[in-house]
Amino acid sequence: MRTFALAGNPNSGKTTLFNALTGSTAHVGNWPGITVDKREGVYKGGKEHVEIVDLPGIYSLSPYTPEEVIARNFILDEHPDGIINIVDATNLERNLYLTTQLLEMDVPVIIALNMMDSVEKSGDKIDAKVLEQRIGVPVVPISALKETGIKELMERAVSMPPMRNGRTVLAEALSAPIAEAEKYFAEKEVSSPVFHAVKLLEGDELETSSREAKNLLSGVQARYGEDLEATIADERYKYISANFSTAKQKAAKPVLSKSDKADRVLTHKIWSIPIFIVILFFVFHLTFSENLFYLNGFTESQAWMPTMEDLGYGETLGGSEIYSNFGIALAACFYDGAVFSPGVILTNLLNLVLNYITYGIGLGIEAAGAAEWASSLINDGIIGGITAVLGFLPQILTLFLFFSILEDTGYMARVAFILDRIFRRFGLSGRAFMPMIMGFGCSLPAMINTRTLADEKERTATIRVIPFFSCGAKLPILTAIAGGICGVFGFDNVDVITYSMYLLGIITAIVSVIIMRATTMRGETPPFIMELPAYHVPGFRNLMLHLWDKTKHFVKKAFTIIFASTVLIWFLQSFTWNWTFIGADSMQTSILASVGQLIQPLFTPLGFGSQAGEYGWVFAVAAITGLIAKENVIATFSVLAAMFVANFEGTEEGVEEAIVMIQNTTVTWPALIAFIMFNMTTIPCFAACATAKAELPKGKFKWTVLFWIVTSYLVGSICYTVLSWWWTLFIWLAVAAVFAALVILKNKGKIKLPALRRKKRA
Repeated sequence: MRTFALAGNPNSGKTTLFNALTGSTAHVGNWPGITVDKREGVYKGGKEHVEIVDLPGIYSLSPYTPEEVIARNFILDEHPDGIINIVDATNLERNLYLTTQLLEMDVPVIIALNMMDSVEKSGDKIDAKVLEQRIGVPVVPISALKETGIKELMERAVSMPPMRNGRTVLAEALSAPIAEAEKYFAEKEVSSPVFHAVKLLEGDELETSSREAKNLLSGVQARYGEDLEATIADERYKYISANFSTAKQKAAKPVLSKSDKADRVLTHKIWSIPIFIVILFFVFHLTFSENLFYLNGFTESQAWMPTMEDLGYGETLGGSEIYSNFGIALAACFYDGAVFSPGVILTNLLNLVLNYITYGIGLGIEAAGAAEWASSLINDGIIGGITAVLGFLPQILTLFLFFSILEDTGYMARVAFILDRIFRRFGLSGRAFMPMIMGFGCSLPAMINTRTLADEKERTATIRVIPFFSCGAKLPILTAIAGGICGVFGFDNVDVITYSMYLLGIITAIVSVIIMRATTMRGETPPFIMELPAYHVPGFRNLMLHLWDKTKHFVKKAFTIIFASTVLIWFLQSFTWNWTFIGADSMQTSILASVGQLIQPLFTPLGFGSQAGEYGWVFAVAAITGLIAKENVIATFSVLAAMFVANFEGTEEGVEEAIVMIQNTTVTWPALIAFIMFNMTTIPCFAACATAKAELPKGKFKWTVLFWIVTSYLVGSICYTVLSWWWTLFIWLAVAAVFAALVILKNKGKIKLPALRRKKRA
């Protein structure tokens, strides 16, 4: 099987092309020795299968970032059969800078001239044949988004000769020093000697690691000048402008693009932030709202989620009553006087199916005459926990779909640009917001993405606050508790509560970063340079591939980590310390209850501790199990809710798990808000902790864990006290003002705060 590497600038359409080439054959791993995602797939559109490796987006092959080192080492060490260089045709001159470096390697290169549809819309023209003649390698115009020209691209790629000798466009201006350095590498039988020679002249740290190489560079600099790196960069751009850029013909009358027109509004100095907040609100409204709009004439109220009574189950599964009542249950999935949002409709439909499946399995177990403990394990421990988590999958995917659309259209890049204006005042660049936004999907890749941040202190601060941007795993917690608040305390609009929690998480992250950058993480604000890609309509196929990957990840997690966790929770709440099975008879004597009662007082400042009543320990237990995987919080609720339904008379069987918990404890709605915020800001799942430990500088992880614990307790306590007693807001503001004043005076040198010093051993 032949191997081709995709190389190109960020936002050049590289990932879109990769998805178009590989489709569902793509898989993600890690580069050897480095925790950065590696994407590989197989192209099956030709006569032979071709392996496609998606290299990280880079601007050059200099070792300034981990991505550049990865791309460089892969090409030099793995010797792919060819490089497919994706060039953004709308930014030809800048993209060709990387091309001139790729040409210096002994690897065949083919240029995929992407976004040609955008070039044509702007009225510009690029002659691919002229470009091919001047560069000396195949050039194929394509549109990765519309999947045009891809077949021709791969046909020409496969037909390229297996080897080529690298050449540089710098030969005329720097021929003598390059020849001298090239001879040095050729004598050492190093592959791609031209590339290594040019990098040596640039003072590349990877090339000057040996004393011999340093001496050679010093001698060359003495004869030809010390600032060879700047000369090389200047000569590259001169050559591109003189030879390659002339292949592009600008429109006679430049037309203001739609992207430029949109940016006049979306990146406006005043209105950009309010617009972003409104867009986020509509995203949450379409995902969580139970009253998207009202319908007249429908007055029958249905439950928030269809219960077994809605499904019309009778004595048997074959009765006509089931089919007559199924219409009511199906209608309840769409509206109950008001039409639900798409996210709620899909969630209700899935729960309708899961309820049928669960009930059918229950009848089968009962008919088989299974033992009480076995029936409880299957129904309450396994099925109940997994289906409770899977029931939120539609809303997770709906929210992820909207965020993917915002990202693929190019809007999220504008958000980083917008927030840079605010962040910069507090010692943080807008670049840090990009990995934070990725935290809405998953904290793991978001933390890895912080490697693009040059400043170590900024990177550390960003990693610490990424978990505050709620990932998909935390969404069931927000949705379930918000639904419970609405169902028990008479609030309306689940979407408003959920949206507010997301906003509060973002605010907590920003405030935390500001505090860190003003105290323990002080440093210079790094410059922020980022290209804003043109707006475009996301490809349907790419969006579906993203959703499919998300679904596979979520389902795999449900049937592995969550499966094991729910079985463990069931065991702990079904047995006593002397290993007696108690089932639903006396949950307070279980192993889980004794452990929960022990840790329950710890959460008293947050409102769901001692004041939550006899069974309030269930919230403490759920919060602790969430440290393994955040989905476990709702899975734990589901397992324990079965016991509550059996223990409390008058509790309707099948009522949503969070509502059951709230009804049978003395927890208040401010405490529930504190519960949400605690789970959003506390220690993330084990996988995220492992990633944070790998990405943080040595010795920083233990302080990061302490930061998560302190922040979650503080945020939860503020939410509980302020929402319970409004006047405590002024106390918290006074404390914040004193703290801010001390920090300002300390930074100005007006006061000296006592420093903690370690005692030296004698």
